[in-house]
Amino acid sequence: MNTSVETVNAEETYSLGVRIGRLLGPGDVVALEGPLGSGKTCLSQGICHGLDVDEWANSPSFTLINEYSGRLQVNHCDFYRLSDLDEVEALGIVELMDSGAVTIIEWPGLAESLLPKDAIKVSLEHVDPTKRRLTIAGLDALAV
Repeated sequence: MNTSVETVNAEETYSLGVRIGRLLGPGDVVALEGPLGSGKTCLSQGICHGLDVDEWANSPSFTLINEYSGRLQVNHCDFYRLSDLDEVEALGIVELMDSGAVTIIEWPGLAESLLPKDAIKVSLEHVDPTKRRLTIAGLDALAV
């Protein structure tokens, strides 16, 4: 079942992330796909907040993986700068996803074949300059 939600500003996108984060459990994988500027990092920050992470979740664009502690351990990944599956695998992504932590992956395209079947997938798209549409698959408990 897919759920579509439209947000009109960063605060709404962040708040949706908080709601998602509150529903996540050990080992959940959240894959965020969308063009630059569509709100992937903003949503990730909200998800981390919903998981009771106290520190601000920064974009891992250059570090590739940031780790946070909250209600659950969180691995926040960004594969934008990677060019092939070998680079993704070299990061130990399979082990991270099997660790019992929540794993959030921005730009998951290269890792698609490695994602668990029950991964939560969120597609973000621009509707207009201020509005975003987020289509969520795999998180049926999200009452929008």
